[in-house]
Amino acid sequence: MRKPIAAVRVVDDDTSVREALGSLLRSAGFAVETFASAQEFLARPPSDLPGCLVLDVRLPGLSGLDLQQRMAELNIEMPIVFITGHGDVPTSVRAMKAGAVEFLTKPFGERDLLDAIRQAIDRDQAARRQHAELSDLRRRHGSLTPREREVLERVVRGKSNKMMASELDISTKTVEAVRARLMRKMQADSVAELVRMSLLVEKPPDEQAT
Repeated sequence: MRKPIAAVRVVDDDTSVREALGSLLRSAGFAVETFASAQEFLARPPSDLPGCLVLDVRLPGLSGLDLQQRMAELNIEMPIVFITGHGDVPTSVRAMKAGAVEFLTKPFGERDLLDAIRQAIDRDQAARRQHAELSDLRRRHGSLTPREREVLERVVRGKSNKMMASELDISTKTVEAVRARLMRKMQADSVAELVRMSLLVEKPPDEQAT
């Protein structure tokens, strides 16, 4: 049996819905976990696989919208596909504004659900790649020496080699050598790329995706 490449978590208080969705998603090749409440979902550690959450709006205790907000507060990054038997425009608008991938009203077609799930998984895979690339970029940036950081800061500000040499009280040749080293360490092919990398590393975490 082929190992699943993505995981789908389903939160719905209706047992029959959980069982039906679990069967459908497993037949589509996904790893599946089902939960009867938001609290049950929050008590489980996240999966290492890329995936998404299929979430009912009306739940006992924390509602689906409450869980969406709670996940944001806990920095749980998992794309959400909402499902509901009681959809209305204000609820769907609130869910989508908060980042939901789709808002489906029961009864919905299997194709519609699977398409939304695949879209959500694609989004999660892209986010995981971005996080991995940023982590590697931060590792490279962290390997720079204090002198290389001084030169990098001035490169970002558009300083010439001559200006940097004067400010740092070193020779122009030394500046050129330091620039060459930090370009290699950062794996930058151009000054423009080096500047972009530096600005990305220095961005606040809540702006990284922008």
